[in-house]
Amino acid sequence: MPGLDNVLASVGRWIDTNLLIDTVRIGRPGGGEPVYNPDTGQNEYPADSILYEGPGAVQGGTAQSEMSSVPDAGQMWIQETRSRYRLLTPLTAPLASKDDIITVIAVHNPGDTALIGRSWIAQDPARAATLEAVRITPLDQIQADRDTP
Repeated sequence: MPGLDNVLASVGRWIDTNLLIDTVRIGRPGGGEPVYNPDTGQNEYPADSILYEGPGAVQGGTAQSEMSSVPDAGQMWIQETRSRYRLLTPLTAPLASKDDIITVIAVHNPGDTALIGRSWIAQDPARAATLEAVRITPLDQIQADRDTP
């Protein structure tokens, strides 16, 4: 549908210009077993690979029903809650996969610097549809450092 495609392209350009104004990073955790580092005396996991670093936005959920205290297999302890967020990226960005790590690298508002370095985990693969103006990936805020037992 050429008419609808043109409308979605226009909406996508507006979103790219007006909403995707912060810088986000999508990283894939390094796989495999930890390797001993003689310099630090610690076992270290392989480095994460960066899939994307560029324009994006993280949007928090607004409905109270989006909070859940029911644990799932990805949670480290039963008291951890799931906090629903969404990652918005341009359609040209690569699809995030489940368990990819999303980090805010830079923010457009100097008053929001507390967001820099905050991380989320992709709950599911990025959503895809035949009619899109922006890519949406469901996220859960990382409540504790990955190295915390």
